[in-house]
Amino acid sequence: MRGKLVRFILLFVIFLIRLPDFLISPLNKRLLTLPAEWETQFGVQLTWPHKNSDWGDSIQEVEICFLEITLQISRFENLLIACQSKQHVQKLLASSKANLQNITLVELPSNDVWARDHGAISVYENNKTILLDFGFNGWGLKYKSNYDNQISRTLHQQGKLKADEFKTLGLILEGGSIESDGLGTILTTSNCLLSPNRNPHLNKEQIEKHLQENLGAQRVLWLDYGFMAGDDTDSHIDTLARFCSPDTIAYVKCEDPQDEHFEELQKMETQLKSFKTLQGEAYKLIPLPMPQAIYDDEQNRLPGTYANFLIMNAAVLIPIYNDSMDEVAIAQLAKCFPDREIIGIDCNALIAQHGSLHCVTMQYPKGVEFIG
Repeated sequence: MRGKLVRFILLFVIFLIRLPDFLISPLNKRLLTLPAEWETQFGVQLTWPHKNSDWGDSIQEVEICFLEITLQISRFENLLIACQSKQHVQKLLASSKANLQNITLVELPSNDVWARDHGAISVYENNKTILLDFGFNGWGLKYKSNYDNQISRTLHQQGKLKADEFKTLGLILEGGSIESDGLGTILTTSNCLLSPNRNPHLNKEQIEKHLQENLGAQRVLWLDYGFMAGDDTDSHIDTLARFCSPDTIAYVKCEDPQDEHFEELQKMETQLKSFKTLQGEAYKLIPLPMPQAIYDDEQNRLPGTYANFLIMNAAVLIPIYNDSMDEVAIAQLAKCFPDREIIGIDCNALIAQHGSLHCVTMQYPKGVEFIG
């Protein structure tokens, strides 16, 4: 009898010793999250255009667009601007109505302006905010990216971009290629994440494992259809379909059977209708119109899309194109964000280089700091 009592006491002591592991281990798997864009933000990053990039002779037009974006972001949040010349940008901002107290300028080299794809991606792990520096290779080796791929690391090394932790990872992953509902669901496109010049050594299941390990993905919704003519990104999700809440997705809808996008976007819509929320319900789908076709000087179609909007703490910035559909798109987004101001920004200058408003911004959540 005494021996049984001793064994019981020993087993009970072992149980008490191991109890924290039983409690903590399951939680650790759930406490890594990629915050949704509508969650509280500390600020936004821009990388300022310069004439030595592809903008060339159109630098003045694109800087007008950047000044408007800067004005609107600085009304609501902190803004970090990486730029070739602080003096040049300071001169431009001095004559603008931007809130200069909310703006931090950092001088460093860059290839281009697409901060969404070379900026750090933020995750929460337990009570820490972590900046993830994924590799950026110019959307599958299409363009030079040697300077852009160093921007996040340089900002961190200089103490300008701070969080609890900073990690550099070998995976090629762009911020515009993933959408998060903040609850463990990642929405992406197979055309982008499975493209052969990004991570050719990884198959679909292996990429999902990386998304699980690095972003806390509990599941991945893969869109197999949809594209924007003139898009260089291999169908980034932020040109096609966007989470607006855990149960709402805004997406691009083509109404013209003669348009080259019609069949693919119809198939995309059908696939979106098949997706279920974490509660097993169909998503509330908010269609966004397409603007009239926009072409460059050589008659190449440009990727005009209203899905490339930026969600901020108290506002949503939506790209507009001086098109009759601008007001329709604004009204549709207002249904998704009734508590935020919807602000249109003319982005014709941006799509001339095949991107739009969301592409040039990267938001950072609370727990991140910009140090001037």
